[in-house]
Amino acid sequence: MSNVKPVPEGMHTVTPHLVCAGAAEAIEFYKKAFNAVEEGRLPGPQGRLMHAMIRIEGSAVMLVDEMPEWGALGPKSLKGSPVTIHLYVENVDAFVKRAVAAGAKVTMPVADQFWGDRYGKLEDPFGHHWSVATHLRDVSEEEMHQAMQKMGR
Repeated sequence: MSNVKPVPEGMHTVTPHLVCAGAAEAIEFYKKAFNAVEEGRLPGPQGRLMHAMIRIEGSAVMLVDEMPEWGALGPKSLKGSPVTIHLYVENVDAFVKRAVAAGAKVTMPVADQFWGDRYGKLEDPFGHHWSVATHLRDVSEEEMHQAMQKMGR
């Protein structure tokens, strides 16, 4: 009988795994923009990254270089991404300011939202979409429904 945990120590059951045209450059961007900490890289033949892992605000994010021969294409090759990765951070305004200074593009300015978060959206230079928030207040489901009704008017 093995004592190996099915979910490794320090990992969550859901972990983003980003395909990037230039994963090494993406790691450097995430370090600068998102204060990411690099945990490791596994370079493969032809210098491409076969696997890498960073942590953003304590959560693991895996990365790999584009490898069309394996069907691994990033958002730029696919002409966009339907996926948005959500981050909760201590100070959303400071976080977004740092990310923009490093090369991210604001796609939705940071503002207080009816669900209780101060929230905004970014696109990184590799085409990945990020929503970023700081939770300001707890809002009941009833309050959220009322706020949604007012938006439709």
